[in-house]
Amino acid sequence: MAVLKTLDHVAIVVADTDEALTFYRDVLGFPVLFSEVLGEQSVRLTHLDLGACHLQLVQPLAPEHPLAEFLRQRGEGLHHLCWRVNDVPEAMGALTARGLAMRDRTPRRGPRGRQAVFVDPAGTRGVLLEITGEPGRT
Repeated sequence: MAVLKTLDHVAIVVADTDEALTFYRDVLGFPVLFSEVLGEQSVRLTHLDLGACHLQLVQPLAPEHPLAEFLRQRGEGLHHLCWRVNDVPEAMGALTARGLAMRDRTPRRGPRGRQAVFVDPAGTRGVLLEITGEPGRT
């Protein structure tokens, strides 16, 4: 039985969201859906409409943020794939039972108040996966 339901977004780390929008919005024509600063995580998340899923531009807002180091080492580029699930804690349990490790013990707040958690890429053939779902689902 599939735990992961649909692709929610593809995340790209960017140094400057406004500058990146000149390509993703202005050249490629993807409409901006929303932009949100998650202060507790020191990131700006901007979602663009790709049709079947979103493109998420992730801008670290602090020089000590792990994604700032990602940018220094690798430059802008693909960071993770995010899958929507019906229930994040339930999906965490199901994926753990299948031998995958979560990066966090409990979900954190994602865009628009949704729950989110990352799966350790050591068990996913090196691909960083995130799972997300609506808050308060049990």
